[in-house]
Amino acid sequence: MSVLRVEQLNKTFAAGGMFKAIGKAKRAVIDTSFDLQAGETLAIVGESGSGKSTTARLAMQLLAPDSGQIYWAGENVTHLRGAELRRRRSHIQMVFQDPYASLNPRMKIWQSVAEGLRVHRPDMTNIQRRDKVAATLALCGLDDSGMDRYPHQFSGGQRQRIGIARALIVEPKVLVLDEPVSALDVSVQAQILNLLKEIQLNTNLAYLFISHDLSVVRHIADRVSVMFAGQVVEQGKVADIFGHCAHPYTRALLDARPITHPDERNRGDVVMVIGEGMSDTGCAYQPRCAFKQDSCAAFDGKLNSQGCACLYPLSGRS
Repeated sequence: MSVLRVEQLNKTFAAGGMFKAIGKAKRAVIDTSFDLQAGETLAIVGESGSGKSTTARLAMQLLAPDSGQIYWAGENVTHLRGAELRRRRSHIQMVFQDPYASLNPRMKIWQSVAEGLRVHRPDMTNIQRRDKVAATLALCGLDDSGMDRYPHQFSGGQRQRIGIARALIVEPKVLVLDEPVSALDVSVQAQILNLLKEIQLNTNLAYLFISHDLSVVRHIADRVSVMFAGQVVEQGKVADIFGHCAHPYTRALLDARPITHPDERNRGDVVMVIGEGMSDTGCAYQPRCAFKQDSCAAFDGKLNSQGCACLYPLSGRS
């Protein structure tokens, strides 16, 4: 069952603010589409500024798209606003990147976690809310002894567990996870990722996972969408993307990973990045691509039947 679908999303930010220096509008998301099934994890990866977080916020209706359609469990919610949208917010919730900034320091833990219940379950009493919070914290590996404590009394990993509990309290069908472990120590990252996988196994939740860390993505994702300059340039199953990717940008990302195994070092098949920036016409990746041809200047950037937006994919070379 499709729990989240977006079709041909586009978002442009007008010149001004952070884009004032470049003096032109910024096309942040361009013709982006994906379909997320129950129990599945779709990861969106790319460098900073590639459009992955903006895509997530569009899917959540935190930002309004310039064009395109957004469906939650088959319902078109693109044009919903105000009270109508709030009533449906329990369908999709977000876990934020920074566990130190995402919790209100003046609220006790149980109050922060219970916020969603105040909106979506106003019929519940305080006792019922506390019971629900305790059960949800237990699902996230925390006991109820700290419910009346404040965020500063918890570690980063514990705070992120609290953030996950806050998202789960309204029993959503989709969790949007925006770099949920990037602010944590490596050992704590593994604990949180394993927790997310366990929760997904028990609840059939779908995850939209935003990350720049490909090692994390390989561990948790079922499918991957690679974004560059606001466009999806490659998408596919995680094993296909990591095993034999087709787009030069995807390969450049993979080659940039830290290599820990000695047998993988000093490879002779690394795809080099020859330039920087991006092109406003044709394939946006042209300035960096070692394999560009004249025809790339007129390429429309659309994905082919193999899920790659490249006229000369790597899998097609000897």
